[in-house]
Amino acid sequence: MSNIVDDVKREFAKSENALVKIILINTAVFLVLLLMKIVLTLSQSSNVYALVINMLQLPAATDEFIYKPWTLVTYFFTHDDIFHILFNMLFLYWFGKLVDEYLGAKRVVALYMLGGIAGGLIYIVLYNLLPYFQAHIEGSRMLGASAAAFSVAVGASTLLPNYTFNLIFLGPVRIKFIALFYIILSLAQTVGPNAGGNLAHLGGALTGYIFIKLLQNGTDLGKPVYGLLSIWSRIFRKRPSMQVTYRERQVYRSTSVYSSSSSGTIEMPDQMEIDSILDKISKSGYESLTREEKQKLFKASQQK
Repeated sequence: MSNIVDDVKREFAKSENALVKIILINTAVFLVLLLMKIVLTLSQSSNVYALVINMLQLPAATDEFIYKPWTLVTYFFTHDDIFHILFNMLFLYWFGKLVDEYLGAKRVVALYMLGGIAGGLIYIVLYNLLPYFQAHIEGSRMLGASAAAFSVAVGASTLLPNYTFNLIFLGPVRIKFIALFYIILSLAQTVGPNAGGNLAHLGGALTGYIFIKLLQNGTDLGKPVYGLLSIWSRIFRKRPSMQVTYRERQVYRSTSVYSSSSSGTIEMPDQMEIDSILDKISKSGYESLTREEKQKLFKASQQK
């Protein structure tokens, strides 16, 4: 058990493992809620568990949401069903790895957070505006990371539409068709029993598409998220040990050095670098590129 805890701590210590951290947070919340559900049910206090879940779910009613605004974030880190979290985390991992590899870890976080928030807002707005949902507003609540995962999936599909996944029984399928299939499926179920969840899926998908399209044109919607991440990391980052050296009556303090890959900043490549990368693609294929080379190629594609 201690080895598992140590492994989790090591993953959180790695700044570049944002995707793994998101999955670990979702898993930890699910396991805590699962344990709480079992204990409280066996002790005949299931109403306490229902109260806890109610404080994490996103309500459709605006008069209830006003008193629980934090649920706009907590809902997409909360799952109450093992198959729900399993599908969402697998979906997130498959597509998130592509975004992480080509655009860096911070873009994965931005797509996830913005997609989840946008999906939640669309859920609330449409439930309160469309007459079809008026009778269902009271008591309607939503949880799960589907909208956030859809944002990452559609973002990856917009960035690399012709990238292929090898699916069981189907073989190689371009990810743009996988994303399109799930969008159509969600659209078809917007009048079903899980209408709110499917509306949120579509909101997340739209966010992922807009995010990548604007990024390709030089506008990064994720900047507010990066700012919050920077503040968060400064709060919880361990301060480097103080090392004092006397040399010519000056005092030096040790500092941390960050490479461009860890900070997520890739310099604009020159033409020689681009030619070298393109030559490597022609000889060994796109998959032979390193993460930094892929990010440089994307950076170069943003030049008009």
